[in-house]
Amino acid sequence: MFYELAASTWGEEERDAILAVLDSGRFTMGSRVAAFEEAFAGYHGRKYGVMVNSGSSANLVAIAALCHRRERPLQRGDEVIVPAISWATTYHPLHQYGLKLRFVDVELDTLNMDCSQLERALTPRTRAIVGVSILGNPAALDVMQAFADRHGLYFFEDNCESADAELGGRKAGAFGDMSSFSFFFSHHITTMEGGMVLTDDRELFDLLRSLRNHGWTRDLPADTTLFERGANEHFEAYRFILPGYNVRPLEITAAIGLIQLGKLAGMTAQRRRNLALFQAKFAGDRRFIIQRENGKSSTFAFTIILNPERSVDRERVFAALREADIGFRMITGGNFLRHDVIKYYDYTTVGEMRNADIAHDYGFFVGNHPHDLAPQIERLHAVLDGICN
Repeated sequence: MFYELAASTWGEEERDAILAVLDSGRFTMGSRVAAFEEAFAGYHGRKYGVMVNSGSSANLVAIAALCHRRERPLQRGDEVIVPAISWATTYHPLHQYGLKLRFVDVELDTLNMDCSQLERALTPRTRAIVGVSILGNPAALDVMQAFADRHGLYFFEDNCESADAELGGRKAGAFGDMSSFSFFFSHHITTMEGGMVLTDDRELFDLLRSLRNHGWTRDLPADTTLFERGANEHFEAYRFILPGYNVRPLEITAAIGLIQLGKLAGMTAQRRRNLALFQAKFAGDRRFIIQRENGKSSTFAFTIILNPERSVDRERVFAALREADIGFRMITGGNFLRHDVIKYYDYTTVGEMRNADIAHDYGFFVGNHPHDLAPQIERLHAVLDGICN
């Protein structure tokens, strides 16, 4: 395809890292996982990192950890404020742990949660807020953190789409009580499949380590406060303290992650050069609504919303993009309230999801990659300029 949605960022270094793991004979979670966790946490100015097998699993064990805290755990029926646009696995763990979702509309230009609605969203049952930075563009994480602190809420960052984004000199993923990342093929760094949770909280760190490994005690340090070790070594070697999962990562994925992390800053710089060209072509054109940067985007993709006031037929646009061999897709998951699965959820909404609906009905995104996309962006603009006149 002339303009793909995603492209490989691997080179010989990643292949060599895989072969080194194969030669070592140690494949499951070990020293390379620990090294990647430490390096990734350090890159974000965090104390602790816990690698898992996907970004979805990162969200799952993070919510589980909040439900197993010794003091003030999240409990069934508690409310969590969430944005109307995100990926499915932002929401699923909340539902799976019996939490009630409180949906807030997004800003049309940033596609992130409209934080002017936060006080209106607050109820006596509110216990947490989930901040999602959409497609590389930092949400108002500082505003969300201040709101959470003011009202005694947990603040969880789903940063799976926005590695290396920055807000006020801090990396996205460095604001909440915990933050999650995805290392899927199309994301800023890729380990095939993989994810990470970052935190500065020691109790959450220990909970995450146990939860990813069957709820077992094996991966916990001697000074953990989650349980007291007994004298029976036979029992202690296989002691389970939490209803956990097996979402452990592999040594191969961590070895790849270490290589990819070393490339991340350079790859983000190229993504931002592509963004500058995209903005030069599309910014200020009233036919299109493009994402306004909040802070410094790591520009996962280029979003385009056809201005609904212009009454452009989106299907004609899609046909023209297909003809030009340009890949496109829905903006993240669109308005999640419009998916079939919502019938299973316990949820309320804060007013209408007007902007989420506009993004759902008039929007799409095209890819951004860490190599020069000038020819692709030029063709994209020519196609849209011609069909949207």
